[in-house]
Amino acid sequence: MPRTSFRISRHCGHFSSSSRASSTENEMPKYAARHLLIKFSGSRNPVSRRTNESTANVSGEAAMAELQTYIDKIAAEGNTEEAFAKYAEMRSDCGSFKNGGDLGPFGPGEMQKQFEDATAATPVGGISPICLSDSGYHIIFRTA
Repeated sequence: MPRTSFRISRHCGHFSSSSRASSTENEMPKYAARHLLIKFSGSRNPVSRRTNESTANVSGEAAMAELQTYIDKIAAEGNTEEAFAKYAEMRSDCGSFKNGGDLGPFGPGEMQKQFEDATAATPVGGISPICLSDSGYHIIFRTA
């Protein structure tokens, strides 16, 4: 019997619902990732979950430039998951900062499309280029 599940995306705070049979659920591709999010004036909800401060004064260009500095810092530390988690915990505007940006496993339709596509295009153990979603600018470390 099909079941309907509702999930609050830890990445973007929206509801995603799907109806599918349990046996089909196991066949769906699953991803797991960490991310570092920088919200900016164009974000859907321009408030940092880390500081509870508005990011409405942060430009998209400034957000991308700051993310590039984190890409460089992580690269200087060997592009490791540990380095990524350290910087995500220090800087990410997503509530997942508490867990080093860890979003855990997710499947198709559970995250914003731009984020899901960037995760799918990133090899396991790799770091994505900067990507834009409705939540802001991200870099993603794919863990599975």
